[in-house]
Parts: sequence; structure tokens; C-alpha cells
Amino acid sequence: MVRRIDVTGAGGVKLAAWEYADPPKGLPEGGTADRHAAAADRPSVLLLHGLMGRASHWAATARWLAERNRAIAVDQRGHGRSDKPDAGPYDRDAYVADAEAVIEQLGLAPVILIGHSMGALTAWQLAARRPDLVRALVICDMRASALGAQSQREWAEWFTTWPVPFATLADVRKWFGEDDPWLERPRQERGEFYAEVMMESADGWRPVFSTEQMLRARETWVHDAHWEELAQVQCPALVVRGLDGELGRAEAQEMVRVLPQGRYAEIPDAGHLVHYDSPEGWRRALEPFLEEVVQD
Repeated sequence: MVRRIDVTGAGGVKLAAWEYADPPKGLPEGGTADRHAAAADRPSVLLLHGLMGRASHWAATARWLAERNRAIAVDQRGHGRSDKPDAGPYDRDAYVADAEAVIEQLGLAPVILIGHSMGALTAWQLAARRPDLVRALVICDMRASALGAQSQREWAEWFTTWPVPFATLADVRKWFGEDDPWLERPRQERGEFYAEVMMESADGWRPVFSTEQMLRARETWVHDAHWEELAQVQCPALVVRGLDGELGRAEAQEMVRVLPQGRYAEIPDAGHLVHYDSPEGWRRALEPFLEEVVQD
């Protein structure tokens, strides 16, 4: 079971969030409202997707989290069913303030933040700025080092290679899972990931986001390193990387060293989309950490 919750983010931006509770073990036998009310007394988890992602990408994770926790996933501004204001802003302060608003308006504090890629950066920046709101942190495949101008140019060029509109969802899955020039080897899970962020229009399937807005959002963090804020995170933090992901082992281990309470996990047979590529390995990495921080 899942229910949508509307939240007001920074500057009045409307954000769409989803609460998962299916089936939370040990909860009352009553209706959905009773179960969600009981779940509210459990430790809270907020899931933050990466650039181009959406809350539904967390569905499988949120469902097993909901067995013991109140699990919330949110479409961040510019993504999914949340507002996509032409003027933005799409900077770091806006994304962090949005996550802060979700936590405060839904009464989630102290919350466990689980972030993937850009969502992980948002999570640790919020944990550094508002330690009172955050119980623990999971950082999934996000670098603390600056990526640089070349990286931004490559992304802009990559967007131009997309054969939009796609005629069918099968074409979406095939292109992102097999034909994308950025792909080193076929990965079915990647095709499924991108199929989730497409919507049908009059002439075919197009992304639910604006690629121009995605580039604007990325522009605000790729040129800077984020080690200083990482070092300010005082809560327990787990750094997770896919063996074939974008976060290298040496950098991940340095991030763990910089974090005052850092831990490390590596997922074999996974690339950047760790929770899609290896859902079982992802769960095995997270569950011991989550059990530990809830007991503390």
C-alpha cells in the first residue's frame, strides 16, 4: 500500500511524496489509515533519488523498509510529479531546503536519510546543516570531489544523443539498457530505470523532466568539492558504492575516513544504479546498519 502526500517546499514549490506501508508487520488489523497512523510511531526514513530520478525508483526499497520503519520517498523539484518551475531555483540551497521542509512538515525527525547520487549530496548537506533533524545517513554512489566543467559538457552532449521521442517503452528500455553510447555493457536494469521516468505524449515517449533543468541543477554542484560539509556530518553514515559505479573505491574509503562515524559497503554486480542493479545486495548492506542506528 502507498499513499500520496503533498508537501510545500522552499519558495512554495509543491512536492509530491509517497508513504509506503505494505505490509508493516505487527501493525493493527484495521484499515489503511490505522496502519499509517501506527507506522508514524516507527523510526522514519526519507529516501532521496538522484538527478533524473523519481520517488517510484525507491518502491522496492521502501516496501522492505516499511516492515519496521515509516518510509517516505519524495519527488524532488523538477522531477516526477513535483513542480518544475521554469525559473527554478535548482541550486543546492533549494534542494536541501525542500528536504528539510518534508522532514518538518511530516514530523519525521530524527530521520534516517537515504540518498542516491545527487540525493545523497542533498542528504549529507542537510545532515551537516541541521544535525537535529537527522538520525543517520546512507550515501549511495555520490562523489565528494569536484567533477569539473568537462563532466558538465559531456552530460550536455549526452542529452543530445537521446532519440526522443521514443516510439514505445520497449524502445526506451532497449536504448538505455543496450544502445546508449555511454553504456559499457548491456544492463537491463538501467533500461527499466529510465522507462520509469518517461511519459507518453502525442508523438511518443518523452522524459518527465526537462533536460535543460537537469543541467541547471547539476551545474550548481559539479564544479565544487563537498568534503568540508561531509566532515561536518556527526551522525552515523554508511557510504555505499557499486563495484562498477561512478564512486571509486579509494574516494569512497576516503569519504568514510573523513566522516566522523563513517562505515563502508561495496556491492558486487552493481553499477551506479545500485538499488536497481542489485536489490538483494543493497538490502544486505543496509539492514545491519539500519538496525544498529535504530538501537542506539
